[in-house]
Amino acid sequence: MVIDTGNTGFMLLATSLVMFMTPGLAFFYGGLVGRKNVLGIMIQSFVSMCITTILWFAIGYSMCFSGNIASGTDFFGIIGNFHNVFLNGISSTDPSPLNHSIPIIVFVAYQMMFAIITPALITGAFTNRITFKAYLIFLVAWQLFVYFPFVHMVWGGGILADWGVLDFAGGIVVHATAGMAALASVLYLGKRRIKESIPHSIPLVALGTGILWFGWYGFNAGSEFRVDHITALAFLNTDIAASFAGATWLFVSWILEKKPKFVGLLTGMVAGLATITPAAGYVSVSSAAIIGIIAGLVCYYAVELKNKFGWDDALDVWGVHGVGGSLGTILLGVFATTQINAHGANGLLYGGTTFFFKEVVAIIFASTYAFVFTYASLVIINKFTRVRTTKEDEEFGLDDNMLGEHAYTTGTL
Repeated sequence: MVIDTGNTGFMLLATSLVMFMTPGLAFFYGGLVGRKNVLGIMIQSFVSMCITTILWFAIGYSMCFSGNIASGTDFFGIIGNFHNVFLNGISSTDPSPLNHSIPIIVFVAYQMMFAIITPALITGAFTNRITFKAYLIFLVAWQLFVYFPFVHMVWGGGILADWGVLDFAGGIVVHATAGMAALASVLYLGKRRIKESIPHSIPLVALGTGILWFGWYGFNAGSEFRVDHITALAFLNTDIAASFAGATWLFVSWILEKKPKFVGLLTGMVAGLATITPAAGYVSVSSAAIIGIIAGLVCYYAVELKNKFGWDDALDVWGVHGVGGSLGTILLGVFATTQINAHGANGLLYGGTTFFFKEVVAIIFASTYAFVFTYASLVIINKFTRVRTTKEDEEFGLDDNMLGEHAYTTGTL
């Protein structure tokens, strides 16, 4: 193997950026909840860094990237084989499967960071309402039966990849599955008994948003796995979509709510980031701008719809990530063109009706499966250990009752 130091260095940087997104998410969510539950929500993101890493080392990587449907070496195109459990057979001198100029261990680390943040996204929906023990069990089960299979099906040479489905950086694999899991958990757990005035710290939300946006360059641009013009395109498209979505959300909310809202601006930015993710390396810059505008509008009204239905998705995970990821996947089926990326496909605007149909079917399948599994898993977990927090937990806060710790001393923020 001949290592390209430029590509390898870039991918190590991208890996670090994606890792940084999980603490960023913790700050984003931590600022949005009430002050009695700051640590309770943040620990759910940070613990995924440990538990998911262990799972990824033990079995996750092998389930995702060992074997493929084309050679008949995986299991029905749904999960990989188990030849690389505990990273068995992987040497630091082996090349990456998607780019032979970088070591496979860099690829292993990069994909692990995606696995870490995906279940952490779900936690914003059921804030204050799930016990830590139940969350840990759910985290493991959801990785094994939702995230790992969809990584293999879409990115690991599984059945969806073989069918021609594209997802540049995680619209299906990350955001749609996490968003629909969030909705299922909200419907299972029900409403919070005690709703605190939130957010308790908008500066923390702003800090988290900035970190997420910064890390998203590694998330999207890094998904090219090398440094070329597509890498640069994905980088720019990420920025363009987030900017247009944030501005759209800001002005729509300003018109309807009579005041410009900082939290609305920040939420719109994240919606744009989630929506451009599946399309970042397959569409033009002008298409990314259009996608950003659509994301700002659709995700804003998705949150309004959630409020109308009374779903207690506390931090709007479904409206931002679930709707955003699904919308981005569908818009990929509209705006993709091989004139931009020869390894992509032509969307509906370029005569690719079949490709558009495949993207729609894939997002419906992924969303439905993630919803059903999440709801069923919570029902099963509750038979062994209590899932829903008690009224006392909610009244006094998870930080005190469940963790015995406090984010702030008396008299501080």
